[in-house]
Amino acid sequence: MTDKIEKPYGFELIMDLHGCDVSTFTRTGLRKYFAKICKAIDMERCELYFWDDVGVPPEERQTSPLTKGTSAVQFILTSTIVIHTLELLEAVYINIFSCKPFDRKIAERLTREWFAAKKCKTHFIERI
Repeated sequence: MTDKIEKPYGFELIMDLHGCDVSTFTRTGLRKYFAKICKAIDMERCELYFWDDVGVPPEERQTSPLTKGTSAVQFILTSTIVIHTLELLEAVYINIFSCKPFDRKIAERLTREWFAAKKCKTHFIERI
């Protein structure tokens, strides 16, 4: 028999940002973003992994608006922050998931400002 969880297991903030400053989409920019967001919402950073065209021969690089950009997974002690940037669409898609509570308003405000987003649509889910 399993114990019943009386409170949410975790929390997930989903953000779709549009009209962003694409100069923030670099590995350096994303590293700085992860450091800042983790500090702001009190999360302990662990491993960071990137997927993009860095080091890929020009003829093999992504050219589609749906795939040209940098994706990254920032592991945190309590789960992950996942980001997908799309340069040609000036868009960023972010999921922050943690079993440790965090201030979603701070996360949203900082993220919106960091990427200079003109539009931001969010969803917040309590996971049980």
